[in-house]
Amino acid sequence: MKNKMFLGLCIVGLIYACATNPITGKKTLNFVSNSELFPSAFQQYGTFLKENKVITGTADARKVEAIGMKIKASAEKYLKYLGQAQYLNDYRWEYKLIDSKEVNAWCMPGGKIVVYSGILPITKTDAGLATVMGHEVSHALANHGAQRMSAAQLQQLGGVGVAVATGGKSEQTQQIWNQVYGLSTQYGGMLPFSRNHETEADQIGLTLMAIAGYNPEESITFWSRMAAQSKGQAPPEFMSTHPSDATRIANLRALIPEAKAMAAKVGIIR
Repeated sequence: MKNKMFLGLCIVGLIYACATNPITGKKTLNFVSNSELFPSAFQQYGTFLKENKVITGTADARKVEAIGMKIKASAEKYLKYLGQAQYLNDYRWEYKLIDSKEVNAWCMPGGKIVVYSGILPITKTDAGLATVMGHEVSHALANHGAQRMSAAQLQQLGGVGVAVATGGKSEQTQQIWNQVYGLSTQYGGMLPFSRNHETEADQIGLTLMAIAGYNPEESITFWSRMAAQSKGQAPPEFMSTHPSDATRIANLRALIPEAKAMAAKVGIIR
């Protein structure tokens, strides 16, 4: 009886947690609203900037800001075209270049972007940097942060369900079931979920950079350089939060025509 009640509550929670993302048009699992998430993200971003060296006044810093503004403008055009201009009302765009050898960039929920100086030798061109920033901004626009938090909560809830269902079993049996649940949800759920987010961010990012006036085919050049830089260091795809370099590049090639077509509809023809 307890197990049935628990399952019923989970199903009800899933039904009411689904929302439609205006960019992707997909139903997404989301327990966390922007009104809850954004203030925390903004505070964490401010803390991060205080604890790290922000580069200002250089040509690279100005480039990050300029390209960021172009991506922001293309996001606004895109959402307006989709009839969802109000979607960005709570976003507070900010673009900072951080002095670090790390080859990375990220965007917090709400539009707070960081680019590490270590990635600039690989981006090389404005289009390469636009590829990176378009991808990171797309994570924020698609609410991937909130979805990952929601999925983690659901995974934890499922763990409670396993504990309830095996409560009368031996300790060894409980441990086995917990291990099986942990591995199956990680490799069969959480990691594929994250890889899907990466592909979705690539798709939206291509459209944003195309609307901003950059050639989306340059994304292939950038990711090819990334693949050369990280060759042999990445884990097998099924164990990773990201698609393999080969999978990502193949996906990009397939998505580029769609990005160009959408950019043409929005008003910029490449």
